[in-house]
Amino acid sequence: MYFKNYFIQLGKDIFIRFPKRIIRFFGYLGEWSRFKNRADKRFSVKATDLYPCLKDRIVKTPFDHHYTYHPAWAARILAQTKPEFHVDISSILSFSTIVSAFVPVKFYDYRPADLKLSNLESGSVDLNKLPFETDSIPSLSCMHTIEHIGLGRYGDKIDPAADLKSIEELKRVVKPGGDILFVTPVGKPRIEFNAHRIYSFEQIVEYFSPLILKEFSLIPDAGGLIQNADPKLVKEQHYGCGCFWFKK
Repeated sequence: MYFKNYFIQLGKDIFIRFPKRIIRFFGYLGEWSRFKNRADKRFSVKATDLYPCLKDRIVKTPFDHHYTYHPAWAARILAQTKPEFHVDISSILSFSTIVSAFVPVKFYDYRPADLKLSNLESGSVDLNKLPFETDSIPSLSCMHTIEHIGLGRYGDKIDPAADLKSIEELKRVVKPGGDILFVTPVGKPRIEFNAHRIYSFEQIVEYFSPLILKEFSLIPDAGGLIQNADPKLVKEQHYGCGCFWFKK
């Protein structure tokens, strides 16, 4: 299926998108010429400085629904819970940088980030063996991460059970009464090697037992965010995004 889609995409690029881009580029050159003729003397307008941006004339701002909605979902929960500090493990980096403006954040990744911001610490950890004491973290997030562990995509060791080991570690280190914000692809359970795993709703709830599921929200295939979603919707998704708020 992947290779079929690849050749379909290649055909579209050759026979549809490429001619359109040629036309668009000549239109760009015409606009540059008109602008150059009308330009004042504040800036140089040279052909050697051309920087064509030909894909931005669209009606709405595009965005990745998974990676825009799930950090927004998690940030709103932290604004509500106001933890003493928050630990994030390998979620999208912009989440920690923004949340650290109002909550002290400790960010950890298999590949550490060389970040220097107030209220933000950064370090390296192995999700299969976290260096934190048991029952020590009041607020923890691991979002769009577990599905990759053990598949070798990021240079980690091949291990089919690495995701389960990582979940056990998350459960171990969060303190009683503490929160885990967990996000992962959901739909029909499968592995799209070596990109990611896709889980059912029931799998995630079982793996995090005996923690209590406080909220489940869903970013469906169609986009948007369904807060307090009906778990039955997960079965209808090919590659949805499940947002789970667990309490220990």
